Formats: sequence, C-alpha cells, structure tokens
Amino acid sequence: TDPPTDPPAETGNLAQGRTVTDSGHADVYTASRAVDGDANSYWESSNHAFPQTITVDLGAAKAVKRLVLKLPPAAAWSTRTQTLSVSGSTDNSTFSSLKSSAGYTFDPSGGNRATVTLPGTSARYLRLTFTGNTGWPAAQLSELEAYTS
Repeated sequence: TDPPTDPPAETGNLAQGRTVTDSGHADVYTASRAVDGDANSYWESSNHAFPQTITVDLGAAKAVKRLVLKLPPAAAWSTRTQTLSVSGSTDNSTFSSLKSSAGYTFDPSGGNRATVTLPGTSARYLRLTFTGNTGWPAAQLSELEAYTS
C-alpha cells in the first residue's frame, strides 16, 4: 500500500505550554497562566488600559479553526462580556485579521467559556486584542486553547 500523503491531523490544544507574551499584566497574573492548562489560574491585563493583547507562539504555522477561551469556572465570577478580535502572523511582526472584533459572553452557569470560530488561515502567532470587559476594567483569560478542527 502507498504511504499516506497527508500528515495526520493534530488534535489537542496547540497553545498549551507554549511561549506567550502580553501587552501588560496586573500583579502576578502573567500571560503564562493563560496556557498552563489550569482553568483556575488566569491572566489579567493592566487595569483601565484597553486595548490589551495576549500573543501565543504555536511553534510552527498551524491552520487554527477554533479557539476556546475560558475564565475560572467558579460561581464567584459573575457573567461578563469581553470584546476582542483575533489576528494571526507567521513572523510575529505583520499580523492580519482572522476574526473581527466581537463580544463574547462568559457565564459561570455555562462553564465560563466562549468559542471563537476561525477561517483556518495558517499562522504561527495568534494575538487576541481585548477592547472591553463588562465585568472588570481589564482583559481576563484563564485558558487560551487553539485547535485545528
């Protein structure tokens, strides 16, 4: 039989444990907390300073089709809507829009998660740009998960 011509599809969260940077953070709430696999730890941007960004390096260009964004699942986190856009880059210098700015609701009764569907454009670097949060004067993210399917 002939060997397969397509590499197997990657499964799992491509962002977990990857290098990540932010435009700023409050206290100990650093960007690495958004890719540590723990929904109870989180990144929080500098307060009262929108827009704020968080950028993850996937290590190689990937055709990401879906992001799952999470906040801590605890009921102590009230429902909030965060406004953000997603851009991608192959060189961490020139970014193109993958998803225009929209509001995403995080509700503890629904697991405090939001899904962002992307076009599958190949990118090594994914950047989320936050411009608002109805629940706190900063961007907040406990997990940034990236998937190719």
